Amino acid sequence: MRAMVLGYEGKPLKLVEVAKPVPGPEQILLEVHACGVCRTDLHIADGELVRPKLPLIPGHEIAGRVVEAGIRVEGFHPGDRIGVPWLGKTDGSCRYCKSGKENLCDRPEFTGYTIDGGYAEYAVADYRYCCRLPDTYNFVDVAPLLCAGLIGYRSYRMVGRDCERLGFYGFGAAAHLLAQLAVYEGKKVYAFTRPGDRKAQQFAGSLGACWAGSADEMPPEKLDAAIIFAPVGALVPAALRACAKGGVVVCGGIHMSDIPSFAYDILWEERTLRSVANLTREDAREFFAIAPRVPIKAETVVFPLEGANEALDGVRSGSLEGAAVLKIR
Repeated sequence: MRAMVLGYEGKPLKLVEVAKPVPGPEQILLEVHACGVCRTDLHIADGELVRPKLPLIPGHEIAGRVVEAGIRVEGFHPGDRIGVPWLGKTDGSCRYCKSGKENLCDRPEFTGYTIDGGYAEYAVADYRYCCRLPDTYNFVDVAPLLCAGLIGYRSYRMVGRDCERLGFYGFGAAAHLLAQLAVYEGKKVYAFTRPGDRKAQQFAGSLGACWAGSADEMPPEKLDAAIIFAPVGALVPAALRACAKGGVVVCGGIHMSDIPSFAYDILWEERTLRSVANLTREDAREFFAIAPRVPIKAETVVFPLEGANEALDGVRSGSLEGAAVLKIR
């Protein structure tokens, strides 16, 4: 099969011919129809996330169909539409798994990081960590929902149901999906972009944001919560300053530049700062139940498999409006 392979961190991916994988007893072999290109893929390729499996086939927003199921696979059959997200496997026995916090597992495996992912024509995945895809989505449109949507949804849940004014710092793949859910649920959305990025601000307005401006601006009113998707540590104190008393700031990325020191008074008055780590299978079940009802629609920029480096460059520069997706079939 054809695959885009990362041989060395900091080097471009290469299109190569590799053996088609064979599923183990608890694995599914799927033909990949589309795979989203996530900022986490960029962090892996650039060496900001250390110790990836090398050589590696990146990609953890995999949408496709079952080709073959291992002998112990239950509930999936050839032809089924499935998605493969970031969390590829957990040990099931550590204190976190036993307490319903499998996203914090001590010995996890991650798709497209420690397990080969979806920048390829075929992939294998543990069936217990795959999810069924709603029939209302085609493969290209659903692929970004498998990480930008799922991690975004977990971040969104952490702001609390009482949040009325919600800010998104970094209005890219994840924010543009969750903004739709926030508007659907009656929240006022405030979008913070790179300074001078009028295109992104207009994009946010088209999705229902009541205000869009630069990340170095203060919103016209204090926020109840803010989610930071841009991997920029300096946005943490900015978001805290933008939040009202009791506000929540959620860092939704797996990697961020260093957070600068800040005065205690912007954290005081019971403001909360927290991060999101990975996702759970329950997150996927909840999100894919509500996404078609909104409906949440991904704005996509489509690339062929061999265009993966170009797609990663677009994510790196922030020049893409929406989510990058590799269309493989």
